Amino acid sequence: RICVITLAEAHPLLQSGKTITSINYQISANCSRLQNKVSGKSKRGAQFLTELAPLCRISSSDGEEYTIYSCIRGRLIEVNENILSNPAILQEKPSTEGYIAVVLPKFEESKSITQGLLTQKEYEEVLLKRLNSSS
Repeated sequence: RICVITLAEAHPLLQSGKTITSINYQISANCSRLQNKVSGKSKRGAQFLTELAPLCRISSSDGEEYTIYSCIRGRLIEVNENILSNPAILQEKPSTEGYIAVVLPKFEESKSITQGLLTQKEYEEVLLKRLNSSS
Protein backbone atom coordinates (compact mmCIF):
# COMPACT_ATOMS: atom_id res chain seq x y z
CA ARG A 1 0.00 0.00 0.00
CA ILE A 2 2.91 2.34 -0.59
CA CYS A 3 3.16 4.61 -3.60
CA VAL A 4 6.42 5.08 -5.44
CA ILE A 5 6.47 8.46 -7.20
CA THR A 6 8.25 8.39 -10.56
CA LEU A 7 8.24 10.39 -13.77
CA ALA A 8 5.56 9.30 -16.24
CA GLU A 9 6.74 7.83 -19.54
CA ALA A 10 5.26 10.84 -21.31
CA HIS A 11 6.98 13.47 -19.13
CA PRO A 12 8.90 16.03 -21.25
CA LEU A 13 12.14 15.19 -19.42
CA LEU A 14 11.92 11.61 -20.71
CA GLN A 15 10.73 12.46 -24.22
CA SER A 16 12.76 15.20 -25.76
CA GLY A 17 16.32 14.13 -25.06
CA LYS A 18 16.84 16.83 -22.45
CA THR A 19 19.65 16.61 -19.93
CA ILE A 20 18.83 17.03 -16.25
CA THR A 21 21.18 19.56 -14.65
CA SER A 22 19.87 19.56 -11.09
CA ILE A 23 17.25 18.19 -8.72
CA ASN A 24 16.24 20.24 -5.70
CA TYR A 25 14.20 18.92 -2.78
CA GLN A 26 14.21 22.41 -1.15
CA ILE A 27 10.56 23.40 -1.71
CA SER A 28 10.59 26.74 0.11
CA ALA A 29 12.80 28.65 2.54
CA ASN A 30 11.38 26.63 5.45
CA CYS A 31 10.66 23.28 3.79
CA SER A 32 13.11 20.74 2.44
CA ARG A 33 12.00 17.20 1.66
CA LEU A 34 15.52 16.10 2.66
CA GLN A 35 14.71 17.13 6.27
CA ASN A 36 12.07 14.38 6.40
CA LYS A 37 12.96 12.13 9.35
CA VAL A 38 10.77 9.05 9.73
CA SER A 39 10.91 6.64 12.65
CA GLY A 40 9.04 3.67 13.99
CA LYS A 41 6.19 1.52 12.80
CA SER A 42 3.73 4.43 12.73
CA LYS A 43 6.16 6.52 10.62
CA ARG A 44 6.41 9.33 13.18
CA GLY A 45 7.99 12.53 11.92
CA ALA A 46 7.08 11.97 8.29
CA GLN A 47 6.03 15.09 6.40
CA PHE A 48 2.34 15.00 5.45
CA LEU A 49 1.65 15.66 1.77
CA THR A 50 -1.51 16.71 -0.05
CA GLU A 51 -2.16 15.95 -3.72
CA LEU A 52 -0.77 19.36 -4.71
CA ALA A 53 2.33 19.29 -2.49
CA PRO A 54 5.55 19.80 -4.45
CA LEU A 55 8.15 17.07 -3.94
CA CYS A 56 11.06 18.50 -5.90
CA ARG A 57 12.08 20.77 -8.75
CA ILE A 58 14.03 19.41 -11.68
CA SER A 59 16.06 21.72 -13.93
CA SER A 60 17.10 20.76 -17.45
CA SER A 61 19.92 21.94 -19.71
CA ASP A 62 17.55 24.07 -21.82
CA GLY A 63 16.64 26.23 -18.81
CA GLU A 64 13.24 24.61 -18.18
CA GLU A 65 12.28 23.83 -14.58
CA TYR A 66 9.68 21.20 -13.72
CA THR A 67 7.98 20.96 -10.34
CA ILE A 68 7.07 17.38 -9.48
CA TYR A 69 4.00 17.09 -7.25
CA SER A 70 2.98 14.31 -4.89
CA CYS A 71 -0.41 13.73 -6.62
CA ILE A 72 -1.46 11.72 -3.57
CA ARG A 73 -2.28 12.43 0.08
CA GLY A 74 -0.11 10.67 2.59
CA ARG A 75 3.11 10.60 4.59
CA LEU A 76 6.46 11.09 2.87
CA ILE A 77 8.41 7.95 3.77
CA GLU A 78 11.59 8.69 1.84
CA VAL A 79 13.09 10.69 -0.99
CA ASN A 80 15.64 9.25 -3.38
CA GLU A 81 18.90 10.99 -2.50
CA ASN A 82 20.78 8.94 -5.13
CA ILE A 83 19.32 11.08 -7.92
CA LEU A 84 20.96 14.17 -6.41
CA SER A 85 24.47 12.91 -7.17
CA ASN A 86 23.47 11.01 -10.32
CA PRO A 87 20.48 12.78 -12.00
CA ALA A 88 20.90 10.66 -15.14
CA ILE A 89 19.29 7.62 -13.44
CA LEU A 90 16.05 9.62 -13.34
CA GLN A 91 16.00 9.31 -17.14
CA GLU A 92 17.79 5.98 -17.56
CA LYS A 93 15.75 4.02 -15.00
CA PRO A 94 12.71 6.21 -14.19
CA SER A 95 10.51 3.41 -12.85
CA THR A 96 13.13 1.65 -10.71
CA GLU A 97 16.32 3.25 -9.33
CA GLY A 98 15.30 6.68 -10.64
CA TYR A 99 12.21 7.03 -8.45
CA ILE A 100 11.61 10.41 -6.79
CA ALA A 101 9.92 9.54 -3.50
CA VAL A 102 7.93 6.96 -1.56
CA VAL A 103 4.59 8.00 -0.05
CA LEU A 104 2.39 6.07 2.36
CA PRO A 105 -1.29 7.01 1.87
CA LYS A 106 -3.73 6.85 4.78
CA PHE A 107 -4.99 3.29 5.15
CA GLU A 108 -8.65 4.36 4.80
CA GLU A 109 -7.90 6.24 1.58
CA SER A 110 -5.62 3.68 -0.07
CA LYS A 111 -8.49 1.57 -1.48
CA SER A 112 -10.25 4.55 -3.11
CA ILE A 113 -6.91 5.79 -4.48
CA THR A 114 -6.08 2.49 -6.17
CA GLN A 115 -9.61 2.17 -7.59
CA GLY A 116 -9.19 5.58 -9.25
CA LEU A 117 -5.94 4.68 -11.03
CA LEU A 118 -5.78 4.12 -14.78
CA THR A 119 -4.71 0.81 -16.26
CA GLN A 120 -1.72 0.85 -18.62
CA LYS A 121 -4.12 0.63 -21.59
CA GLU A 122 -6.28 3.53 -20.32
CA TYR A 123 -3.14 5.61 -19.72
CA GLU A 124 -1.90 4.96 -23.27
CA GLU A 125 -5.32 5.99 -24.65
CA VAL A 126 -5.16 9.27 -22.70
CA LEU A 127 -1.69 9.93 -24.10
CA LEU A 128 -2.86 9.18 -27.64
CA LYS A 129 -5.80 11.59 -27.30
CA ARG A 130 -3.48 14.27 -25.90
CA LEU A 131 -1.05 13.76 -28.78
CA ASN A 132 -3.83 13.91 -31.39
CA SER A 133 -5.36 17.07 -29.92
CA SER A 134 -2.02 18.91 -29.86
CA SER A 135 -1.10 18.11 -33.48
